[in-house]
Order: sequence, then structure tokens, then C-alpha cells
Amino acid sequence: MRLLVSLFTPRPLHRCFALLDRNGHCQAFKQCSLQPMGDGWVEIEEIRLNWLHHPLPASARVNQRQPRARAQQLLAT
Repeated sequence: MRLLVSLFTPRPLHRCFALLDRNGHCQAFKQCSLQPMGDGWVEIEEIRLNWLHHPLPASARVNQRQPRARAQQLLAT
């Protein structure tokens, strides 16, 4: 029964984050549903290990999302 219920419950979406030092070099990665606490964490599209200890490419960053806008659009229709 638990398996059946788990098929229909929404799963939390995991997002990717990178910890940047003051020079913009990537120090760590984290994958979680909420943004990590503390300074220096930025959301990225994907985790690539070759970015460690190197500057994070500008194309790797995620544009800021507005999650409420999508929900409001669905409710308006």
C-alpha cells in the first residue's frame, strides 16, 4: 500500500548549488530542495566536478525563479 501511495505523492525537486569563495572559485557542491544557509551559495543548472577550485562559468548559474507566478497562472484559468 505504501508503494501505491508513493507513486501518487509529489517528490521534492532537488536543485543544485555551488559554494563560491570571494574570488568566484567553486569550493563545494550541494544538491537539495531548499537553498543552503550561509553566504556564497548560488544555484546552478548542473554539478560538474571539473568546476571545483576554478571560476564558475556564467552560463552555469540559474536565473532567479518565481515559483508563485506559475501557481497563480494555474489558479487564474
